[in-house]
Amino acid sequence: MEVSYRQINTTDNSALAKIIKSTLVEYDSATAGTVFTDEGTNQLSTTFIDKRSRYFVAYLGDELLGGAGINLLSGESESVCELQRMFLKPTARGKGIGKKLMQLCLDFAKSKKFEICYLETFPALKEAIHLYEKTGFIYINYRMGNTGHFACTTRMIYTLK
Repeated sequence: MEVSYRQINTTDNSALAKIIKSTLVEYDSATAGTVFTDEGTNQLSTTFIDKRSRYFVAYLGDELLGGAGINLLSGESESVCELQRMFLKPTARGKGIGKKLMQLCLDFAKSKKFEICYLETFPALKEAIHLYEKTGFIYINYRMGNTGHFACTTRMIYTLK
């Protein structure tokens, strides 16, 4: 069976919130100042409604494997977006699914004329950070925007031009 990708809908919300929160628990990062406590994590289909935002999900048959999104970065110029809530079930990791989800997000961001993509994460998410590095994200030592995720100490950007 082949993995399929599509835009999020309301039927994905509950299972996706479970994947995100269980991953943060797995990596000992289920804390305030993260998406763990964001109410929007429970209703992602309503978080990505702006015409310049999109959340993609991956499925294997009827099984939701995870997702990733692009959204405007609050507090920044219209040329800056953020890669948000990229999480996969443990069984889906290391199989190119995260890479495909991220590429869908970056291609979408380019199509919407964003110039810079920002992300915040945790040092513990080594596999994800390795993927970001391989893709061309570079580290920055300052926060961008108003994410409210003060617990995320690893920050990176990617030039979309």
